[in-house]
Amino acid sequence: MPVSPPPGPLHLPAARDRAGAIAWVEHHLADVVDGTIDVSPRFRGGQIAADAALAALDITGYARNRNEVWPEQRRGASALSPYLRHGLLDLPTVWDAVADAPPTDRARFRDELLWQEHARHLYARIGGRNRDGLRRGMSGQPWRGDDPREVWSDEMACLALTVDELLRDGYLVNQTRMWLASHWAVRQGRDWRAGEDVFFRHLLDGSRAANRAGWQWTIGTATGRPYGFSRWQVEKRAPGLCATCPLATRCPIQDWPQDPPLTHADEPALLRHDPDPEATGGPTSPEVLGDAEVVWLTAESLGDTDPALEAHPRLPAVFVFDRPLLARLRLSGKRLVFLVETLADLAERRDLSVLIGDPVEELAGLRLAATVAPVPGWRQRADALRVVVRHPWRWLVRPHGGSVASFSAWRKAATKVGSLPG
Repeated sequence: MPVSPPPGPLHLPAARDRAGAIAWVEHHLADVVDGTIDVSPRFRGGQIAADAALAALDITGYARNRNEVWPEQRRGASALSPYLRHGLLDLPTVWDAVADAPPTDRARFRDELLWQEHARHLYARIGGRNRDGLRRGMSGQPWRGDDPREVWSDEMACLALTVDELLRDGYLVNQTRMWLASHWAVRQGRDWRAGEDVFFRHLLDGSRAANRAGWQWTIGTATGRPYGFSRWQVEKRAPGLCATCPLATRCPIQDWPQDPPLTHADEPALLRHDPDPEATGGPTSPEVLGDAEVVWLTAESLGDTDPALEAHPRLPAVFVFDRPLLARLRLSGKRLVFLVETLADLAERRDLSVLIGDPVEELAGLRLAATVAPVPGWRQRADALRVVVRHPWRWLVRPHGGSVASFSAWRKAATKVGSLPG
């Protein structure tokens, strides 16, 4: 039977008390968690951790090493994505942070930031309507299992290494995300939407924007060219790993996979043209309809520099764990602990209340100030609430009216209207 949370704000654990964060989730949200409740040994939630990660960022060699997988010391990935996902860092800040990096590395790294922005534009404009594909893609066999190793065999060293990292740390580098997505959908013929749900459940940076865009690129949506995962990529990006594999002499992915059949999907009407990009992008300056009494925070923007938090330094803030949504999503315990750590850290500097329930019910009647988040769920809830001050989202590239069907098309349109940063 579901646990009924106590009414009113809930007491958070002390900041940086990892055991306390685990206990908090166990006490208040255990019934909506997938699997055990634990911390990520690699990532700690909170602004302090995000700022430390940014201060330590050195992208020298990024262009050469960003796709390396194993041993880990060969990797060049920044590992900032969990902090970007929850607004502890924003794309403009990270863009500026690498201004003095070597030119080739800076250009490649900034391209990845632009890809993240493209994914956000796509989701802000199309929303959940891109779940069945943009033009054509794969449907695949349904998957109803509880253990993703049913598809990602732990007999193979490459898959065992990667799935272990996903389940243990809540993180994957981009290369291994493509490996797992391709093995799931292209080689095994499983429904990509189920695989995307597995990623979303476990990745600390899981978002419907970037996560869904990455899976659709891998399966060939819109391009018709699926990404094929084979032993060649493992030997190139994880040299020596195959020698440790019990299937080294009878590798199941020795050869390139056959291209799977593609199915046609109707193209969303807004894919190639947005008649109202200003509505998609939200306000460019605060929209004020009255005096706010509380700042409403969401999982999209939990950093100290959230525009609404910065603009209202004397107002209390509130965050609502959306119990109905969490019951449907069944996120991993690590994701929820990361959020609790982040909130506990913020509560050291701001008057913060944390509630559990339906946000529309919990916040009913309050005059709210909030930062507009570029996700359909935020808009649906905001329209049902009394948001009297709406603050702009901090875009790296302001949404335009051109095509978002591919990264290259989006970038070309952004260049044409002059919205790309210098």
